[in-house]
Amino acid sequence: MLSITEIVVWDVVVMAITDNMLMSVCLRLLLVFPVVRAQVQGGTQGSNLKQALFIFGDSLVDVGNNNYINSLAKANIPYNGIDYDNGVPTGRFCNGRTVADVLGDLMGIPPPPPYLAPTTKGTAILQGVNYASGAGGILDSTGANYISRISFNQQLQLFSNTKTSLVQILGSDGAEQLLSKAIFYIVHGSNDYINNYLVANSATAARFSPSQYQNLLMSTFSQQLSTLYNLGARKVVVFGVGPLGCIPSQLNQRNSPGPCIQFINDLVVNFNNGARQMLTFLNAQLPGSSFVFGDTYSAFVEQFNNPNRYGFASTNIGCCGLGKFNGGFPCLPFSNLCPDRSKYLFWDPFHPSDAANVNFGEFFFTGGQNFISPINVQQLAAL
Repeated sequence: MLSITEIVVWDVVVMAITDNMLMSVCLRLLLVFPVVRAQVQGGTQGSNLKQALFIFGDSLVDVGNNNYINSLAKANIPYNGIDYDNGVPTGRFCNGRTVADVLGDLMGIPPPPPYLAPTTKGTAILQGVNYASGAGGILDSTGANYISRISFNQQLQLFSNTKTSLVQILGSDGAEQLLSKAIFYIVHGSNDYINNYLVANSATAARFSPSQYQNLLMSTFSQQLSTLYNLGARKVVVFGVGPLGCIPSQLNQRNSPGPCIQFINDLVVNFNNGARQMLTFLNAQLPGSSFVFGDTYSAFVEQFNNPNRYGFASTNIGCCGLGKFNGGFPCLPFSNLCPDRSKYLFWDPFHPSDAANVNFGEFFFTGGQNFISPINVQQLAAL
């Protein structure tokens, strides 16, 4: 059976060899265009759409949502973004690209726009949306020290709004097809420790033992990922938490000599082990699901332990910041700024540099099971 495009081409050729060629062609095209438009709106053209990328998370992948809320966690000021595009801060907590940006580049997908940007509507959502928010976490209470933030539960509600818009544009079948082929990145968990459980005089830490808190996070996280599945997600990458005991902020806050704080890293290792087991369970319980675990901890340790291999001169000092390890204050216009940003594993007290994110992206996109399992992003995208 001929496609709509083939019918149009064939009819144009036939009309072109008859009398009154111009009028025949114009009349025929006027008749066909409403049919094509109706089919796009009805969702039958979904197979022609490019793969989309939907991103949920915290400041590690926020691309500007916090610009639009009353939050203390903002990165829309210099020196942030100094190596991104024209050097204008976008709201990325990095000198350049986030790891999601790098993975999008490798997939050939432009960076999905922040949900809260006024231009993120209509066809702008067809290749994905970014819902990430600095200070956001798995628990709604996480990040309260930064005032406003968008928790994972709230991000899921925003995604539900996006799905409604996709149905309006593509029809129900088209929207379901787009979401089933899309890649979903989840980057949550870090703030649930450093901006909740590990903050000074934490009410959460007083209430829960480490194992009880981990159980709370896992049960909540599992429900949230199930909600995402029920909204249409099938190909999901959940990134584990990196070694928070090695970040400049914690080293400065706890007056540590470095290189890392073991008890914090132990909390993270246990969280990651729980997340990996939880994803295995979800894959077994949710038909057609492909949940993948990105081992951020191992990917970080690979760079941390082999700085020369990756061109780093510093692995525990932020390129931009103030205080010990440049970990006392975030990157601001009056902060210390390193002369060569490519030599630093950390951009600021909390976040990897663009150079580190490039390595993360490569590990996750084509890496083996020591970095991502059971399959990598390239393989997941091909499913």
